[in-house]
Amino acid sequence: MTILAKTCRKDDGAVAPFVFARQSELENLRSRLAERRSFLLHGPAGVGKTLLLSATLTEFPATMYSRQNSTPQMLFRNLAEALFAAGDPILKKMCPGGQVAMEKKTAVACKGLVRDALCDSKYVVVLDHLARPSQSLASAVRELKVNCSVPVVAVSRSDHMEDAGFVLPLFPERREKFPLANFDDATALQFAKLVAEREALNAHNLGQFLDKLIEYSGGNPGAIVQMIRMARSGKYMAEGQIKIAPLYIDYKMAALSR
Repeated sequence: MTILAKTCRKDDGAVAPFVFARQSELENLRSRLAERRSFLLHGPAGVGKTLLLSATLTEFPATMYSRQNSTPQMLFRNLAEALFAAGDPILKKMCPGGQVAMEKKTAVACKGLVRDALCDSKYVVVLDHLARPSQSLASAVRELKVNCSVPVVAVSRSDHMEDAGFVLPLFPERREKFPLANFDDATALQFAKLVAEREALNAHNLGQFLDKLIEYSGGNPGAIVQMIRMARSGKYMAEGQIKIAPLYIDYKMAALSR
């Protein structure tokens, strides 16, 4: 999981994420959710898309969040769980046995019940972690948008819009796309120093390591966090020096294997 933030405490005592250097993006996201319009949130893995969502969705209780959506069946079952958790009266009436009873229903029955609950409702559906979604999954997203008339926020692990796969044509207008980019070098360095301090990383060549880290990560906050945590391992430390090249090679090999 990408960590871009420390936590802070709200007035009601709840713990909420504090996002580093993303205030304009947070306001953009809040504005879009308040407008209840569909859009595509996209950016590379580790850039902080899920973190921004976690920092804002609690402000919008009518948002139905689905974390993993690799297939249409998973999508509708996740939405059913979210609807039950929200106490949706329509779904509770149609399936009085609750989530346990829903899990016993066929995929087709589950989809039908979820559609009935969502149609012409005040909900906004957020579909996170879409990685090159298939045509069948994109068809399910289209069904939610068009047939159920519910706004859909599709969240794609995409460096570029074309990597959003078959969901891209569902958001044809420029205003329907919300890109989240890696940090610029100066911001990335500030972030890396903050993370190194929080992780209590000490080394004689710490400054050199952080400079290389910005270069190797391309400003991706998730990559920065992961490599700093790797650097704390004795495997990459010798006589108070971080072994930068072996660490980076192992990081790239692990990234390629995922």
